Amino acid sequence: MNEPLFINPFTDFGFKKIFGEEQNKDLLIDFLNELLAAQNQHISDLVFKKNDRLGSDDLDRKVVFDLYCENEQGEKFTVELQKAKQAFFKDRMLYYSSFSVQEQGIKGDWDYQLKAIYVIAILDFVMDEDNSDKIVVSKNKLMDVDRYRVFYEKLTFVTLQMPNFTKKENELESNFDKWLYVIKNLHKLDHIPERTQERVFQKLFKVASYTSLSKEEKVKYEDSLKYYNDLKNSLETAQQEGYQEAQAVYEVKLEEAQKQTEQEKQRAEQEKQKAEQEKQRAEQEKQKAEQEKQRAEQEKQKAEQEKQKAEQERKLKEEALRSLENERKTFVQSVQNMHSMGLDTTQIAQITNRSIAEIEALLGGAK
Repeated sequence: MNEPLFINPFTDFGFKKIFGEEQNKDLLIDFLNELLAAQNQHISDLVFKKNDRLGSDDLDRKVVFDLYCENEQGEKFTVELQKAKQAFFKDRMLYYSSFSVQEQGIKGDWDYQLKAIYVIAILDFVMDEDNSDKIVVSKNKLMDVDRYRVFYEKLTFVTLQMPNFTKKENELESNFDKWLYVIKNLHKLDHIPERTQERVFQKLFKVASYTSLSKEEKVKYEDSLKYYNDLKNSLETAQQEGYQEAQAVYEVKLEEAQKQTEQEKQRAEQEKQKAEQEKQRAEQEKQKAEQEKQRAEQEKQKAEQEKQKAEQERKLKEEALRSLENERKTFVQSVQNMHSMGLDTTQIAQITNRSIAEIEALLGGAK
């Protein structure tokens, strides 16, 4: 079996060899300065502190490796590397931060002023099931949820989801990109990347060189690597078994869902047909109502025409009656005029071609 060029930083030995030794703390300082640059954080020096965590059980110590240190301003840094997902991961981060708070307490008079606390978790897994945004670095603080403002500046939780970092060597731009690339790929490298020629990375490659380890260190590293591989294989097996079990459940649920969908489809089709029939009936009723409306309109028009015809006939009749009356009056006037001129009824009857009785009646009526 070929020896690796560099050790794996995701092992307990590798993580603490690179970041946890006094003579290599400049590596941790540079990494933290790059990580926290956006927060105007610049660390000049770090002091490693004893890291006794209450509640750190055997499982914690096997899947979580952490360092606890303090910078020249007294600010506290917990840097941990976690290999496997755990339940209540966020709760544990908050719990760990509480130790950094408690140890700052001063007996007697104290105004409760605290130094800043940073809990930084490098994760060899994706933290949330919903990983659609592919976030690599997430920085979190306590916030005012109503006004979307930071409530407390001095408590910061930083997570690095390493599986989401996918840049290749030729895509590396910033020093922070290079740090992420090296941390994720160090144990797989077969050469020193050309884009990592900075002094800090040259030292990192020297510290992480497998061949530079002593015999005793190699034994410790191999034990640490074996546990890492065993844990990774166990997780992958559990994930595969979980996937198979989930797949079986999914297939059953899928079949039930397909049946239900088919039934819903049939019901929907029946409802559609029923609605179509109702629509047709409504259309028929509408057509019938339209026909009735047209018939009523025709009857109305017919009645209006009859009314207009009757009105015209009435007007014609009245006109005829007025004409006859006018003719009668004119005739009577002419008879009276002739009578006043000395003509007798016989003469007037002859002139008007009327009977003597009719002339007498007209003259009698006129008197």
